[in-house]
Amino acid sequence: MRLIGIANELLAMARELEMTSHDDGASSGASGSHTAPAASQDHPVWVELARQTYEDRRRRNKIFQSDELFGEPAWDILLDLFIAAKERRRVSVTSACIGSAVPSTTALRWISILERQGFLSREADPGDARRVYVRLSPKGYEAMLEYFSASSRSVVLLDEGASDIAKRR
Repeated sequence: MRLIGIANELLAMARELEMTSHDDGASSGASGSHTAPAASQDHPVWVELARQTYEDRRRRNKIFQSDELFGEPAWDILLDLFIAAKERRRVSVTSACIGSAVPSTTALRWISILERQGFLSREADPGDARRVYVRLSPKGYEAMLEYFSASSRSVVLLDEGASDIAKRR
C-alpha cells in the first residue's frame, strides 16, 4: 500500500511537471513535445522512492532466502548514499559496506569503482583519523536524480496506459 501511495504522489508531481513544461513551452515558442524535467529539479518524494527501492531489494533477498541471487552492491551503495544526502547525514565507509549487503571486501571494491568513475567521493573525518566518510559526488547525485526522474515518468506512462485499457473495457 505504501508503494501505491508513493506512485500516486509521483503521478501527481509528474502531471504538474508536464503542465508546467507545456506552459513554459507555449510561452517560449517551443514545441509541445514531452520534455524530461531537468535533473536539477529535485523532489522530496524521490527519497521515499529510493527508500522503497532499497527496502524492496532487502525484502526480495529475504523471501528468496538468498543474498547471492540479486546482488548489486553498487546500486545498494548509491541508494544508501542518495538517501543519506537527502536526509543530510554522513555515511562512513563501514556503514556503506554494511548497507551494500555484501562482504566488506566486495563493498570496498565497489566503493573504489564508484569513486574512480566519479559517482562518489571519500572524505576523512577531521575528528577521527580512523574514520572515512563517503558521499555522492555532484555527478553521482545528478545521476540519481535523473534515474528517479525517469522512473517517475515511467509510472506516469504506466498509469496513462492503464487508463487507456480501462477506457476500452
